[in-house]
Amino acid sequence: MTNLELKGKWNILKGKLKQKYAGLTDDDLAYEEGKEEELYGRIQTKIGKTKEEINKLLTEL
Repeated sequence: MTNLELKGKWNILKGKLKQKYAGLTDDDLAYEEGKEEELYGRIQTKIGKTKEEINKLLTEL
């Protein structure tokens, strides 16, 4: 998923991620333009998946 796609769909994806992974907080999922790598890092830490696995998960949602 490209950064542009991620940015455009983020509010929808954020809600679905929070439903699937209850341990994720709004702070974990705070999207800031230019800080996508930090976002992936926070998600990786909480759910224990690689960046590639997270990309696949986001694409499937």
